[in-house]
Amino acid sequence: MSNRAYSGKISDILLSRKIIQTEELEKYQEHADEKGMRLEQYLTEEKIVSGIQMTLALAEYLNIKPITLSHFSPDPELLDIIPKEVMVKSMAIPVTKLGNNLTLALGDPFDLVALDEISTITGLSITSVVAPENEIGDALTKIFAQSSQSLDMEELMHGNGSEIEILEDTESDVSLDEMLESAEGAPVIRMVNMILVEALRTGASDIHIEPMEKRLRLRYRIDGALVERPSPPKNLQAAVTSRIKIMSDLDIAERRVPQDGRFNIKALGKEVDLRVSVLPTSHGEKIVMRILDKSSLSPSLASLGLDPLAEEAMTYAIAQPHGIILVTGPTGSGKTTTLYSCLQDINKVDVNIITCEDPVEYQIEGINQVQMNADIGLTFASTLRSILRQDPDVILVGEIRDAETAEIAIKAALTGHLVLSTLHTNDAPGAVTRLIDMGTEPFMLGSCLILAQAQRLYRRLCTSCRKATTISDEVLKANHIEAGFFGTEKIYKAVGCPRCTNGYKGRGAIMEVMLVNDKIREGILNGATASELREVARENGMLSLKDVGLERVRSGLTSLEASVEVTGGG
Repeated sequence: MSNRAYSGKISDILLSRKIIQTEELEKYQEHADEKGMRLEQYLTEEKIVSGIQMTLALAEYLNIKPITLSHFSPDPELLDIIPKEVMVKSMAIPVTKLGNNLTLALGDPFDLVALDEISTITGLSITSVVAPENEIGDALTKIFAQSSQSLDMEELMHGNGSEIEILEDTESDVSLDEMLESAEGAPVIRMVNMILVEALRTGASDIHIEPMEKRLRLRYRIDGALVERPSPPKNLQAAVTSRIKIMSDLDIAERRVPQDGRFNIKALGKEVDLRVSVLPTSHGEKIVMRILDKSSLSPSLASLGLDPLAEEAMTYAIAQPHGIILVTGPTGSGKTTTLYSCLQDINKVDVNIITCEDPVEYQIEGINQVQMNADIGLTFASTLRSILRQDPDVILVGEIRDAETAEIAIKAALTGHLVLSTLHTNDAPGAVTRLIDMGTEPFMLGSCLILAQAQRLYRRLCTSCRKATTISDEVLKANHIEAGFFGTEKIYKAVGCPRCTNGYKGRGAIMEVMLVNDKIREGILNGATASELREVARENGMLSLKDVGLERVRSGLTSLEASVEVTGGG
């Protein structure tokens, strides 16, 4: 068997229940790919897995309830609230209605479009339950026995997309009509929906759809690492790309230049935004979708799980009436999450908060957020000037990229505003030297800087499968850790199980927080280097990124490997 990753998917549930055998799984997946079908669709249509077994597996996978319709008689009043053709097309039957909530039995719980359409039509919130498709088909046939809709049931039940013209060659000239026809075919819609649902269920932050020479590769970024998943067939490449472009309101006829868009979906009980980037490559257009899930935002600083020193320093800093707070770290280190957590602690009726961001990732109630647009001259610097005339109490600057933005941000902090911003530096003291290199006068920075913070995201060990281990003196020495540093503490390593990804599940923040006191302020005024400021800060109790990372290892939250990969071994 190849090393195709199946962890955490429907196939794992079928394997664990011994419904299919491990040695057969690769063969079934290849046959499904050849036919342009999802694995579960292939297994049920070929009668390898019964409809009831697949329904139970889908219910466990999506954490929704299963239902049988073999002896079900729907309420005639409920049948009147959804048009017959919508029920037939969506393979959905209303089960019960309680207040503003409609419980809907679906044969295909991945059909987000159907859920959204029925919710829009009825004006009700939808709770999904999953039922065998053949039972839904039988029930609909009985309900609409006298209706013309029943004539199309067989085609709807067994259509596998073969009636849709598939775009074989992405490099050839394909007409707009053909693109639209392929992109709006049921198999393609369901495939894209499945990709989105799988990403939400696994907690992915990004979806990568990458055209290779002979295949289409699908990868999810889960807990910071890219994980490959079984991919759509190569012959559906153009149709999948067009479908995503249609959802993002992009030009499907334009395949030569990069495009950016976004769309919103409701699935698995939550509403998320997806930011879409399309990039032309030699084998077609590569798509990356960034998932912006507001429900994953931390509601406050306290919920970030910081060490006591860092939390105390950050809480003190955001309580100050004026000054500047700098959050630093590489791309993808959680800076935005930290800043939004700070804003949500500050967000009160009597506080005027204005942000300038590029782009606005999460829309937060009660905060005035401005989207940058350099094409029309709406830059951080120009927006910041206008914001100062809007009577703000707190200002968030998405990133200080140039000397002009730095100068205005510093002046805003000096004139009675609390300013929060980010910089791309490796550590907290480096934020000071970076601003001075940009041309900020040391005396101005020393007067207004409250706190500089650097952060990384570490991968949390899965508590279901982590395993105790010992760390040799050679490994400690190679990573510049004192022998016996961990003492008698139990240290764990990653193993891997169906509940996690390669032994890890979720991420947490590691923060290096430099609270500016008189000694550090004196160092800034005297032109101290970043290393000199670091020594002063450590004397005052600052824990470095490495120190905090090793504490996470000592407490069993992560492995030494995962800690070192984000903080370094030096």
